[in-house]
Amino acid sequence: MTDRATQRPVAVRWLPTDPFAHLDDIHRRMNQLMHHLTTNPTTAAWTAPAVDIEETDEEFVIDIDLPGATERDVYLEWNHRALTVHGQLPSREHTGVLHQRARHPGPLHHTIDLPAPVLGDKVTATLTHGVLTIHAPKTVPGAAHRIHIIDPDAPNGRLP
Repeated sequence: MTDRATQRPVAVRWLPTDPFAHLDDIHRRMNQLMHHLTTNPTTAAWTAPAVDIEETDEEFVIDIDLPGATERDVYLEWNHRALTVHGQLPSREHTGVLHQRARHPGPLHHTIDLPAPVLGDKVTATLTHGVLTIHAPKTVPGAAHRIHIIDPDAPNGRLP
């Protein structure tokens, strides 16, 4: 097939007879990618730990599952509305055949975006039985302030 104006060959796209054939291929490739990401030791850190975020009137309470971790293995950073957990999850010696693996030892970097700003200097955390519990008090909304509109024609710049 050629373009009449330029006499150059035109690429023709082949369409499969089954309009959903590409979806099967995409599904297969996504399964391969997810399997690789969760079983490869170099990418296992991309998996996120189990997290519960509870909001009360005064604070956010965040529970993060960190099996086997101690206080020395993890640390927290706070930035306005984001809490980031950094650390190293320890590995465990297995003596038998491991049929399924949901825990991924290695480096941990997980950021939690909170729905409202918190008081960073008041955030507290405890690690008990492999669960990191974070208490992040919400900021108190400030009092309303009046904003004066400037009148360029007034002698002092303010409206009466």
